[in-house]
Parts: sequence; C-alpha cells; structure tokens
Amino acid sequence: MNASIVFLTSGLFLGWSLGANDAANIFGTAVGTKMIRFKTAAIISSIFVVIGAVVGGAGTSSTIGKLGEINQLPGAFVVALSAALAVFVMTKTGVPVSTSQAIIGGIVAWNFFAAKPTDGALVRKIVATWIICPLLAALFAIILYIIVKFLYKKLPTHIIMQDEIMRLLLIITGAFGAYSLGANNIGNVMGVFINSSPFEPKHIGFITISSEQILLFLGGIAIAIGIATYSKKVMLTVGNDIFKLSPATAFVTVTAQSLVLFIFSSEGLNNILTSLNLPNIPLVPVSSSQAIVGAVIGIGLVKGWRNLRFGILGKISIGWILTPIIAGLICYILLFVMQNLFLRQVF
Repeated sequence: MNASIVFLTSGLFLGWSLGANDAANIFGTAVGTKMIRFKTAAIISSIFVVIGAVVGGAGTSSTIGKLGEINQLPGAFVVALSAALAVFVMTKTGVPVSTSQAIIGGIVAWNFFAAKPTDGALVRKIVATWIICPLLAALFAIILYIIVKFLYKKLPTHIIMQDEIMRLLLIITGAFGAYSLGANNIGNVMGVFINSSPFEPKHIGFITISSEQILLFLGGIAIAIGIATYSKKVMLTVGNDIFKLSPATAFVTVTAQSLVLFIFSSEGLNNILTSLNLPNIPLVPVSSSQAIVGAVIGIGLVKGWRNLRFGILGKISIGWILTPIIAGLICYILLFVMQNLFLRQVF
C-alpha cells in the first residue's frame, strides 16, 4: 500500500501545478486590480476548490478515466507526472496554460506506448471544447459586461461604496469560480488514477466514502496548496498584462469563465437537459486558462480591440499549442524509462 501511495505523488504534483497556474483564472483579475489581496484570494479559492473537487468532480474524472483506461499505477504516475512537468515549465514563464491539454497529451502518449486504441470520438469532443470554451467565455463576458455596465450606473455615486460592493461581488464570484475549477479540473488531476486506485472504500458510521472520493479529496488539497504557495506570478500576468481591467470588468471575466467551467462539469444540469429531451453537454475538463483569456478578449473587444495586447496573446497561444506536445513527449520517454529501467509495468 505504501508503494502504491508513492505513485500518487505525481497526481498531487499535477494538482499543485494546476493550483499554481489556474488560480490566476479565479482571482487574477481581482488581485491585478488591487481589489482583493493575494492572501485573501488564496484562502477563499483554496477552501472552495476542495469543496468543488469532492462534491462535483465525479463527472469529468470519469470521462478522463475512459479516455485512457490506465490500469497500472506506474503508468498513471507517469502520465500525471508528464502533465505536471509540462504545466510547471509553462508556469515558470508566467504563461497561463491548459492543464486539460497537458493531461490529454499524456494520456494519448500512454495509449500509443501501450498500443491501446484512443477513443477518437471522445478526443474530438474534448478538442472541440478547446475551441468552444474561449468563444463561449467571450460571449458570456460581452453579455455580462453590457448588463453590469447598465446596473453599475444605478449604484450609489460614492466611489468607496461602489468599491465595497464590487469587492464583495469579486469575492462571491471568486468562490464560485474556485468551486467550478475544483469540480471541472479535478478530472485532470486524478482521472488517470480512477481505474487503478490504491484505496479501499471507508465506512464511517452510516457514511461510506468511496475510493474515488478519497482521490478527489487528495487532489483538491493538492490544488489548494498550489494556489497558496505559487500562484501569484500568473495571477499578475492574467490580471495586468493581457488587457487592463477595471474592478467591474474583473468581475465580469471571472463570472464568465466560472460559468463555462460549471456548465461542462454539472451532472445536475445534464440531468435537467436529459429530462427535457435536449442534447447533453459533455462532462469534460475544459481549460480554465482558455476560458479566462477568452473572457478577457471579450471585454477587450467590447471596449475597443486596439487595447488588446496581441503580443501577450500570441505568447499564450503558443503555450497552448506546445503544452500537449511537450506533455506527450515527456510521457512517452518516461514510460520507456519506467518500464525498461525501473522494471515497472506501466500497462
């Protein structure tokens, strides 16, 4: 059991990397506009990301588990480690990258190494969300901006009062964003371990905690630690460098990206659509980085596209392209090393 737990460390490292990188998408705009202190943002997002992971993370975790049915812990360890390394490298540059893309790159590399078929339909569905996600976030941001601009004129004219209201709204939407991040992206952190979990269900009185819930909780804790210890640099990139945001537009961007993540992770919403005989929304981990950047671009477009910093956007776009490639290459190399040097079966 102890040896098995060691193999989970790569998933925990990936969770830490996700927290370090993607917390910027929750509170980066609020911290960048100096409406909320980094310490406050870190505490709130750490609490709610764990709640989201445990309460709402089962759907996306199951999807990742189906994409690559990794049934050996050493293989799952390598896939998660390769994704974590790719995210960590990009985080060091201050670029908000996609953990979803990194883990998909690692899983596809494992399928290739193990000569296992990759579910092409599922991959296409996930890749499609990489395009839909920023577009949907931009659309939400534009709609929300128009609504907020109208409502903001109705607020008391005293500037401090306006700031206090906006600060409260930023905290509320940040908490919602952290919950959505945990619910949606925990699949990236622990999804590859679902089929090889080393845990047995725990019985506490009348409550049964499944092995999957234990994994989700540990992954949520790892994300929270990443937020608290290493997210400030990327927060400032998102909050200041793409487009200068006001507190009101900061609220809009975070709300827009949170809605996108929530939509793609909500089993309850899917059940409602099914009951109404409407098409289901795929429960897949989407990129919170792409969502927040899409939302910021939406704000930039509605306020005047000339203010967008296309150089920064180009750097981020290159990071998105490189992330799954880097993760896949690292994964394939490490799988070879794990199986042939350390003599551990990876599939």
